[in-house]
Amino acid sequence: MTKTARPRRAPRRNLTLEKLVLAALDDMKAVNVKLLDVRALTDITDAMIVASGNSDRHVRAIAERIVEQVRAAGLRPFGIEGTRDGEWVLLDLQDVLVHVMLPRVREFYGLEQLWEPPQRRVAARRTAAR
Repeated sequence: MTKTARPRRAPRRNLTLEKLVLAALDDMKAVNVKLLDVRALTDITDAMIVASGNSDRHVRAIAERIVEQVRAAGLRPFGIEGTRDGEWVLLDLQDVLVHVMLPRVREFYGLEQLWEPPQRRVAARRTAAR
């Protein structure tokens, strides 16, 4: 009988950063905020936070507020993409990736479905089939 090892989940490295980002999202009235723990799926980040804004201006404002809060905490974002168009802004904060999108863009790309653990996907499909 062969046992397969489960992937280990390393302890989260930066809960403070996640709380800071979630507070900024709440402050800016971001819609449908979802925190995804992706440590078992990838080595590039510990968590992804996906949120929506009501307009391109709102998406940009949310992203700018997150950057302000992160810099005020003494951290520096590695990268910021998409602020020009404002449909999808990606903030790379090393331990946390933040995606702020318009609802139609979020629905089209379905990042939550791509990055949620396989057990959740199977359970979601079962409940949708009923």
